Amino acid sequence: MTDRAAYSGENAPQLGLSATEAAATLATEGPNELPADRQRGLRQIIGEVLREPMLALLLTGGLIYLALGDLQEALLLIAFAGFSIVVTTLQEARSEKALAALRDLGSPRALVIRDGERIRIAGRDVVRGDLVVLNEGDRVPADGHLLRCDGLTADESLLTGESVPVAKSATTDTAETPRPGGDGLPFVWSGTLVVRGSGIARITATGPRSEMGRIGMALHALEPEVPRLRRQTQRLVFWFGALGASACVLAILLYGFLRGSWLDAALAGIALGMSMLPEEFPVVLTVFMAMGAMRLSRVNVLTRRAAAIETLGSATTLCTDKTGTLTENRMQVAELRLPDGRTLDFPGDPLMESDFALLARFGILASAEQPVDPMEVAFHELAGTNGGNGLMDHRDNGWSLQRHYPLDPSLLAMSHAWRGNGSDGLVIASKGAPEAIAELCGMLDDDKAKMRAQADAMAEKGLRVLGVAEASWSGSELPADQRRFEFRFLGLAGLADPLRASVPGAVRQCREAGIRVVMITGDYPSTASAIAQQAGIETGDVLSGEELAAMSDAELAARIGKVNVFARIMPEQKLRLVDALKARGEIVAMTGDGVNDAPSLKSAHIGIAMGKRGTDVAREAASIVLLDDDFGSIVTGIRIGRKINDNLRKALAFIVAVHIPIAGLALLPLFAGMPLMLAPIHIAFIEMIIDPVCSLAFEAEKEERRLMQRPPRAPDAPLFPRWMVAWAALQGIVAMAVIGGVTLYAWSAGLGEERVRTIAFLSLVLGILGLILVNRSYSASVIRAVIRPNRPLATVALAVFAILALSQFAPPVTELFRFAKASWSDLALVAGTSFATLLLLETVKPWWRTRLFPEIHH
Repeated sequence: MTDRAAYSGENAPQLGLSATEAAATLATEGPNELPADRQRGLRQIIGEVLREPMLALLLTGGLIYLALGDLQEALLLIAFAGFSIVVTTLQEARSEKALAALRDLGSPRALVIRDGERIRIAGRDVVRGDLVVLNEGDRVPADGHLLRCDGLTADESLLTGESVPVAKSATTDTAETPRPGGDGLPFVWSGTLVVRGSGIARITATGPRSEMGRIGMALHALEPEVPRLRRQTQRLVFWFGALGASACVLAILLYGFLRGSWLDAALAGIALGMSMLPEEFPVVLTVFMAMGAMRLSRVNVLTRRAAAIETLGSATTLCTDKTGTLTENRMQVAELRLPDGRTLDFPGDPLMESDFALLARFGILASAEQPVDPMEVAFHELAGTNGGNGLMDHRDNGWSLQRHYPLDPSLLAMSHAWRGNGSDGLVIASKGAPEAIAELCGMLDDDKAKMRAQADAMAEKGLRVLGVAEASWSGSELPADQRRFEFRFLGLAGLADPLRASVPGAVRQCREAGIRVVMITGDYPSTASAIAQQAGIETGDVLSGEELAAMSDAELAARIGKVNVFARIMPEQKLRLVDALKARGEIVAMTGDGVNDAPSLKSAHIGIAMGKRGTDVAREAASIVLLDDDFGSIVTGIRIGRKINDNLRKALAFIVAVHIPIAGLALLPLFAGMPLMLAPIHIAFIEMIIDPVCSLAFEAEKEERRLMQRPPRAPDAPLFPRWMVAWAALQGIVAMAVIGGVTLYAWSAGLGEERVRTIAFLSLVLGILGLILVNRSYSASVIRAVIRPNRPLATVALAVFAILALSQFAPPVTELFRFAKASWSDLALVAGTSFATLLLLETVKPWWRTRLFPEIHH
């Protein structure tokens, strides 16, 4: 649909492009669209999931067991693989669907002048050379320079990080377009918002050639950081797989040479291989990440890449943008100051005194009736504060706006002339830069100096300062210039982009958790420093973009560890800062919502975008999206990531520990001249315990105490360090020694093959349950580990005891397991030795804990 009207505006700059010229340019340069990655479809998501090495190992293990004829174990592994595929695919598909809902359904419309007529077209059809008509509330469709400017101001925070709109001017010069930021520039940029006034711009760059497109092209050149978890688990699985294969070959050779029966040797090797194949590793890793993503989604944290959760838990530095991330990306009147120096702070103090109410009222009168500019919206919001009930009485009393005097490059102030209901005279309200208001009021030098000192004191708090004045007019005609009015100075208003309520607490928790918080913003140093102090970020030195540009990489490396606030930073400088932090060995999480944040979001180990206020470009570049834009949700993500890290280590330690007694019981008959104790049915039953416990029960474990009061895991620390391997091996060796001792004792007592197998297997199962209790917590006692609720573990334990009871009291099950009925003395022996093993491991655990997990005692 088109909206045509003859263009006959006064002093029209040009008639615009012809339809033929526009079509030719569109065909040559392409549509006005930003470079963007294609949305991942369901097929692509499934393909990426299937290419995960952890899942590939899981499926490979299932195929190996299938080839060995163990259908039950094969189906179990394939079922776990299917579960992981479904959960991960659904979660990532849900993420893409949520992003699609956040993404604009179509490009914005634009009003252009072509062939002397105004015509409304799709934003993607705007071409270089078009004349675009801009009005209050419009989104600028492409980069251009202003040929006409009627008090136009624009919100450029998505590109610059500055929360305050900037005033524009007109020009006929077609010089090269500068970078965004700063008042008085005669240029507009794609994606920015016109908040006041109107103008006509000639388009100079569209699509990938625009400032926003240039950032998008830079994104395509960046490779996202490979998750650390993937690199470490690949090595872990390889070495444990190699160890299991070596043990299998060794068992075959020993059995063959010592017993002389190579068929029995092959069967023994297969049984040992089945018991030692580390198929639980990929099960644990995939399930933990998928379940973690589901848990985060319940607190409005959308995980686009599941492996980023563990990395988030290991973050050492959190780089955050200011506007829209730490702050609410809106303006609020924070302070009113009268000429005599009296002040009123918001929110808090009631707006009761007449002089302050007069200042607030004229600030509203000097604003648009239906404001778009954030600062004018902030003045209107004063009517809803304590004591502000009468500030909007002019609406109810029939006041009418007679004339609007817009901002002028030579006088940064605007005025409104109002006529009251039944009044002969006019009331004039003006607001603007303090120096402009001083000029309108004709202040003497002493008064100007006093006002400047007050404005400077407010600016040091990070406030944007405006002066407000009033005048009256009784003449028949209004003057053409607002300087003709005799204004009286009413005072100063300080406006600020308010800090999010959750930020100070979140920053404090980050600091307690040993995570350094760094602010990187395009705003001015004074504003950045003030917000940092309010948020609780250690300020110290503030490094500006200009200083950063003059630094070498070596100089930056020397200072980046000492500076926590970076101001007036350009997009490519944000990327440089993130890369410099990564070069120091930091695990970097970067938050942001603007287009200017996208390159650094993609380069960081963890990119965290805002879902509500964030741009499509930022969300596409991030690995995590905060759907509620709550900075405090980052702390929730870090907490869940750390809990996953802890529980993952517990599960891996349990897996290593539990395979040692299993392998020992499989090898013991080889060296002791006994019949085989473990058949495939026994291995399958044991796996029925191990698989759900290590993947579901450990995942559901509660967090360790002081989880967020300890430093993050060192960036170079492996997921499964040698000390932990040693602790897991010690657990397994102790359990193997006890189980092996009980088995040898029963065999030497001449109890018979089936009864010995019963005792050995019961000892093994109780030993496994003991290893579960030992590894459930590193900061709690075994008593707490027993009574602490864990529904998946309780379900598994009940199922195990039920089947063991059936194996003793149901003859078909007894025969299936090739058991004999155990006597009370046999059960007492098994229970006593298992309890002694548990006590021994719990006795030595505190000594190992202080060496393995010193952060728990930090």
